[in-house]
Amino acid sequence: MQHHILVKFTEGTDTEALLEPVRALFARTLAIPGIRGIRLKTNCVKRPNRFDLMIVLDMEPEALPAYDASEPHRQWKEEYGPIIEKKAIFDCEE
Repeated sequence: MQHHILVKFTEGTDTEALLEPVRALFARTLAIPGIRGIRLKTNCVKRPNRFDLMIVLDMEPEALPAYDASEPHRQWKEEYGPIIEKKAIFDCEE
């Protein structure tokens, strides 16, 4: 399964500066059994109606509860939640 997290940060956030810290944070999810990979993609079109970042976790569906309960997920919400204007979650089969 592909677990997509689409994020629009608050106006004025330096999204480029966040890329590597966010990548490092999500790299820690690879220790969770059933998570096989992560990808981060930044939006190449800067417009107000676009999201800034897409995080994709390649995982077994059974890994989702462990991911939700994980320390990296908690840290993501705690550290980055205040600078997220909106987000969307989308899960799909490969």
